[in-house]
Amino acid sequence: QVQLVESGGGLVQAGGSLRLSCAASGRTFSTNNMGWFRQAPGKEREFVSLISWIGGSTRYADSIKGRFTTSRDNAKATVYLQMNSLKPEDTAVYYCAAGITYHGGSVYRGDYWGQGTQVTVSS
Repeated sequence: QVQLVESGGGLVQAGGSLRLSCAASGRTFSTNNMGWFRQAPGKEREFVSLISWIGGSTRYADSIKGRFTTSRDNAKATVYLQMNSLKPEDTAVYYCAAGITYHGGSVYRGDYWGQGTQVTVSS
């Protein structure tokens, strides 16, 4: 099992920045990567980004490319999501995930999930 704990959400004005953190514990070596998803009110959960533990390769959703950056600290088993130039449409609950796999199209799935952290962007 892998346990994930997110932090760093909050309220920010449009154009502002936030950094989310996700600390992993447990059998982290059993996962290849970690990353982020988000779920806005009334919408399905969607993939945001992922980063591999080895090599640090990243993948991003088109909607946030150029504004969000995912990084990792292997020693701390922690992944970060730096969010810049935030827009009201970025408002969502952001979930950390581990063991993310790609299933075609825009479909990604995670094996392990954090509890989520709320990000609210005001206009």
